[in-house]
Amino acid sequence: MATPIGNARDITLRALDILRAADVIACEDTRVTRTLLTIYGISATVIACHDHNESAAAGRIIAEIGAGNIVALVSDAGMPLVSDPGHRVVRAVIDAGLPMTVVPGPSAPLAALALAGLPSDRFLFGGFLPNKPSARRETIAALASVPATLMFFESPHRLTEALADLAELLGPRPAAVARELTKRFEEVRRGPLDALAHHYAQSGPPKGEIVLVIAPPGPQAAPAEADIDAALREALQATGVREAAAEVAARFGRPRREVYARALALKRSSE
Repeated sequence: MATPIGNARDITLRALDILRAADVIACEDTRVTRTLLTIYGISATVIACHDHNESAAAGRIIAEIGAGNIVALVSDAGMPLVSDPGHRVVRAVIDAGLPMTVVPGPSAPLAALALAGLPSDRFLFGGFLPNKPSARRETIAALASVPATLMFFESPHRLTEALADLAELLGPRPAAVARELTKRFEEVRRGPLDALAHHYAQSGPPKGEIVLVIAPPGPQAAPAEADIDAALREALQATGVREAAAEVAARFGRPRREVYARALALKRSSE
């Protein structure tokens, strides 16, 4: 049996029961997990399963389960498979028709959603925003009209730029910056996106892992044609017609073909 277990540090009694019963424990960093196992006197075989060897590790895990052994998959922090290794292992276990269960552990995105004070009945977790500014802005624009709370991972050194792009493309939506959740030093700062962008531009990047939580869009009046044209002119200064049209169409919730035609007309009139 394979059992994904969340967060090797914030351990639950159920997770300890599984680890004590396991014959093999697969984990991201054997040093981190061995520290935990030593504390609780657990002596199972420990193997590495991380981004660089997951396919090979999945083969061994399947063989171990096929031999009748219990295998537990553990993450260093957070929940396995949620922007952590484990998908290939779980897929391989399912494809092999072998039994599997899960012992839920601490998850930073869900913890941030609970702490943000924003609507939680519908949400979208987008993983990490793209590194490149143009790709990041395109991603944000594509999600601007999604009627759900948005959640993203972000690194400290890109936080200020990401918040600035979010504030520009989404407006002053209520948001929260949650730092180091499921770990020792947690912090949550709440406020409008533009205020959060200003705060971190002044204070500098924080330390640790970050989850951004952003409120869904509120009811909005239909955008004026002049506003769409103004947004297109600004976007065309930084990118091509196709990219500008895609960004503005997503931002205003208008058909891409229609906005593309307006972008072409503006481009030709400026030449």
